[in-house]
Amino acid sequence: MPVNILGISAYYHDSAAALVRDGMVLAAAQQERFSRKKHDAAFPSDAVRYCLDEAGIALAELDQVVFYDKPLVKFERLLETYLAYAPRGLRSFITAMPVWLKEKLFLKDLLKRELAALGDCTREQLPPLLFTEHHQAHAASAFFPSPFEHAAVLCLDGVGEWATTTVWLGESNRLTPQWEIRFPHSLGLLYSAFTYFAGFKVNSGEYKLMGLAPYGQPRYADLIRDHLIDIKDDGSFRMDMRYFNYANGLTMTNRRFARLFGGPPRKPESPVTQREMDLAASVQVVTEEVVLRLADTLHRELKTDQLCLAGGVALNCVANGRLQREGPFAAIWIQPAAGDAGGALGAALAVWHQYLDQPRGTDRRDVADTGAVQDRMQGAYLGPRFSNAEIEAFLRDCDAPYERLDDDVLMPRLAALLADGKILGWFQGRMEFGPRALGGRSIIGDPRNPTMQSVMNLKIKYRESFRPFAPAVLAEKVGEWFEHDSESPYMLMVAPVTADKRITMSETEQALFGIDKLKIARSQVPAVTHVDYSARIQTVQRETNPRFHQLIEAFAARTGVPLLVNTSFNVRGEPIVGSPADAYRCFMRTEMDYLVLENCLLAKSQQPAPARDDAWQQEFELD
Repeated sequence: MPVNILGISAYYHDSAAALVRDGMVLAAAQQERFSRKKHDAAFPSDAVRYCLDEAGIALAELDQVVFYDKPLVKFERLLETYLAYAPRGLRSFITAMPVWLKEKLFLKDLLKRELAALGDCTREQLPPLLFTEHHQAHAASAFFPSPFEHAAVLCLDGVGEWATTTVWLGESNRLTPQWEIRFPHSLGLLYSAFTYFAGFKVNSGEYKLMGLAPYGQPRYADLIRDHLIDIKDDGSFRMDMRYFNYANGLTMTNRRFARLFGGPPRKPESPVTQREMDLAASVQVVTEEVVLRLADTLHRELKTDQLCLAGGVALNCVANGRLQREGPFAAIWIQPAAGDAGGALGAALAVWHQYLDQPRGTDRRDVADTGAVQDRMQGAYLGPRFSNAEIEAFLRDCDAPYERLDDDVLMPRLAALLADGKILGWFQGRMEFGPRALGGRSIIGDPRNPTMQSVMNLKIKYRESFRPFAPAVLAEKVGEWFEHDSESPYMLMVAPVTADKRITMSETEQALFGIDKLKIARSQVPAVTHVDYSARIQTVQRETNPRFHQLIEAFAARTGVPLLVNTSFNVRGEPIVGSPADAYRCFMRTEMDYLVLENCLLAKSQQPAPARDDAWQQEFELD
């Protein structure tokens, strides 16, 4: 009989569920895609229900359920932290305790109650419930699906129970802990502190800070090193907590931090100034320095040429790109759902390989075009899918005009529309697991178009104009356009555009500061070239997403450019669309020109005119 293990992450942010059968990942999804609440922290009922449906089993038929951290150990950390800072943390203590005393301290009971209700069974009928440590789940999510049999594993996040940085050695089906750095000293929380100070939302706006960094100068980097974080030669670090509030207060930083940087935090939604750009550039430089030093230490201590990464800091693709180009490791693999959502998958894999002592799977295979060994994430396409029949039934129900076209007609037609400057919603195959849209639920456009970035940001996504877009490039062509010679299937690596594709700037253009830099086209593909000539690359493989690969091939045949702009199919503050209804709603609310739902093509000009009402823009909380 096959062994089915359900992993769950919840009650902090990015709740998710993942189902593993005999070590193979069958399904994984975040709750936000179903509830339509970004970073939803609630028990992931809908995601669990989807995983069970995909596996074709009832909840009571599961062999194990596992939760991704240990609440009692986390409570111990909270108590010890409050005692260490008493009486300064009293207000924070009083705010946090009711939730802990009502729910989190009795998490096992709460989980059993939710599971029994979802499975329509008694608690006695539930499968055994296990708990992993938070960083153990991260490490398992990084190593077990990776293509490596032997690797160093580095996990960096805000905080789990106590750990903020952990190092592991992965060998076959074993993960051996090596050493750790504990709360309150946290690279993730340092980055989040600057995210907060720059006026963005913590646990959501960190990627905005990363995108803002190239507009600034790292003029505060020495100030950060001298006052906020003591970085040792081996990459370990210790923070001066006199500047931070997160251990004992309700904010990330305090007045001493503000005095150090010459003023109070930026108010959310107020104009972004050169100071925020310089702060972003500065903390980015310091973060990269820590990551590179840690990597050198791991390489020296563990004597392996492969590295796996997970934890929220592993989503910093600029640091990842430098690690790939300048670090000591020959190969790097990063869990695409590197944040807490991936903890659900890691917990399930930890039970299979470590608790049940089962060997690694044999489902990895060679990728024909690159010769590389594919991982076990199936391109991260682990979510729900919808057939053409289901989509057509939906479109008929809402009287939406469409054409159904076979791929050999559809792909050249879409390539022509894209080359003509049209912006398409692209919905096909299984939904992605993790924060990135990878050609399953994407908005796509022509990267050669110099106005594409501003149009997409302001008229489609309704988000800040400085935010860059990523290229989805044919895996076999990536080296022709970017200084990058390996795979980046999960959009987790940043690399420079090759010199021959760049446009030389005049002295006047080079002297521009801040957002003014955005107005200058820097390459033959300006819509995906950041102001420092970098790009956040997604390599698209025929094996894992054949239809998206086919579309880019059709665009390349027409234009000579083997890449497209790829951004997530949503508006600001909205989770990525999950269903055809979500996609159609988003399409009709924005200025996208066409929508592709599997083989159904919809033109905006042919759709019934929607009621003129912009109130929906209040539906999603700004990120």
